[in-house]
Amino acid sequence: MKNLSVDLEDIKHKYSNNISCIKRRVTICAGTGCLANGVQKIYDTFQSELEKIGLDVLVEVNFTAEKKEGILLSESGCQGFCQMGPLVTIDPDNILYVKVKEKDVKSIVEKTLGQNIILKNLLYKNPSTKEHCKGKEEIDFYKKQSRFVLKDCGVINPDDIHEYIFEGGYEGARKAILNYDEKEICNEVINSGLKGRGGGGFLTGKKWELTRIENSEKKYVICNGDEGDPGAFMDRSIMEGNPHSVIEGMIIAGKAIGADEGFVYVRSEYPLAVKRIKYAVEVAEKYGLLGDNIFGSDFNFKINVMEGAGAFVCGEETALMASIQGNRGMPNPKPPFPAQRGLWDKPTVINNVETLSTIPLILKFGAGEFIKIGSSFSSGTKTFALTGHVANTGLIEVPFGTTLREIVYDIGGGVTDKRGKISNEGFKMVQIGGPSGGCLTEEHLDLPLDFDSLTKIGAMIGSGGLVVMNKDTCMVQVSRFFMQFTQNESCGKCVLCREGTKQMLALLDDIIEGRGTIDTINLLEELSKSVKVGSLCGLGKTAPNPILSALNYFREEFEAHVVQQRCPSAKCKNLLMPEIIVELCKGCGLCIRKCPVDAITGEKSKPHTLHQEKCIKCGECIEVCRFNAVTGG
Repeated sequence: MKNLSVDLEDIKHKYSNNISCIKRRVTICAGTGCLANGVQKIYDTFQSELEKIGLDVLVEVNFTAEKKEGILLSESGCQGFCQMGPLVTIDPDNILYVKVKEKDVKSIVEKTLGQNIILKNLLYKNPSTKEHCKGKEEIDFYKKQSRFVLKDCGVINPDDIHEYIFEGGYEGARKAILNYDEKEICNEVINSGLKGRGGGGFLTGKKWELTRIENSEKKYVICNGDEGDPGAFMDRSIMEGNPHSVIEGMIIAGKAIGADEGFVYVRSEYPLAVKRIKYAVEVAEKYGLLGDNIFGSDFNFKINVMEGAGAFVCGEETALMASIQGNRGMPNPKPPFPAQRGLWDKPTVINNVETLSTIPLILKFGAGEFIKIGSSFSSGTKTFALTGHVANTGLIEVPFGTTLREIVYDIGGGVTDKRGKISNEGFKMVQIGGPSGGCLTEEHLDLPLDFDSLTKIGAMIGSGGLVVMNKDTCMVQVSRFFMQFTQNESCGKCVLCREGTKQMLALLDDIIEGRGTIDTINLLEELSKSVKVGSLCGLGKTAPNPILSALNYFREEFEAHVVQQRCPSAKCKNLLMPEIIVELCKGCGLCIRKCPVDAITGEKSKPHTLHQEKCIKCGECIEVCRFNAVTGG
């Protein structure tokens, strides 16, 4: 059955006409993080409180009916500033309220919406200047970014296709289908310099071209939404906040390679992303943007949504295809590459969520405009999940070439100590690229972040995880954390990965628990290099990266564990020998109250005494001391 040609301009006109009568818009962040903080109750309370004071509330724009005046109450995807959620924005006033609770809603409705009074207690307060910031344009976290792919995330209603189209959605797909042939689309993406945002950094247009030239009646497009790095949530946020951008990118990819079918592979741990991407596919089909004869052309394309079972290895493209085909998610040797023999042995293009969301913008604005953004080695922007010991955690987007210093200190607001306070001297390192990545230290703070500069120092962009760590972090334990993760996630197909990661984990345990020697460190390094070279897929080949990177920059910390039997960060309990420094102890009594075995005694305002024969080395006294008077020995 043929679909009617969708009229984007007509939809934009009707939406513009109806939205013009809306007096105010209250947008509530409904990404996963804010939902976990009770946003649904906040939304429901807004609706009831608005009705109580007689304000007309609209939960959607009356697209086909007569326009109606009132206040639009809508949900959005992740607005990025996760540290300050739940977030509520009020437009056109440009007000951003942070850490909103259900009990705050009544005041917002009565005072801000009813009397135009700004509630200072709900505004973000700059920790340096102590000034209240009315809106996003005044907050460093936002104004230091360049939101390109994330521009509409956290702004538009992800379930409203009309708003997506009103903001320019599906214009790139229309241009690709009606104005370009397959080779021209591939060339446009090649000329943009877009590299895959999933970690490998391969030229996207080149991958498409290699698939396009394959002679086959059936081809596939796969969106890899199996984001599994600890602390990473970039792809999830895009699928939750702007699912139609992913669909549009897949349509363009399908046209470019001659495919008529695609799969969105999303891990089942992302239920909200699954829900919104499925609904977006359903609505796109209803409007003729998926199916037969899209935009009245002879191009047909359909999309299936499949949930993965949460295996990290399925992020590897051959394992992902095996999973789609109903087999166990295990990687296969390459070549042949997916472009030659992919899903069901047919030519297949696989891109991650962020890559596909970038494609419509390239087609819409042109490769020439896109390549102006970023560095000479890596065009465009990159989204990062900024987490760890940093004042402002959340989802950010910056041009390639931005330095680590700008991200950590300008956008992130600085490094925090163990009590959550900003510490100018506290920076130790950033783990970039998750379990496949490496360390960036103080010497790398001014290094431009792009694919080439990071490769030169043995690190990688990866999917975009940035975990900031302060000087209280033990690098041996960090290495063990990532090795435990990859060891658990190894599919077990190849011996080097299956057994090698297990042995590396055991060697790290020996170091942490006081059984290690210099030979242990040397064996760990040698084994890491062997696993890196000999493993079958990307999981095994990159699993040793955190260890090798940590040994490169923090070898003396590993050596302190085995030579001095001491953990410099006082995190390894088996190596702790807590000791109170008399000169620094103020006699506050906090360590006495926290000690679970009464191993500390002393009078108030006088130096305390720690009795080693009673101490169980739990480290509580070290953690709670505000004067750094307790050391780990």
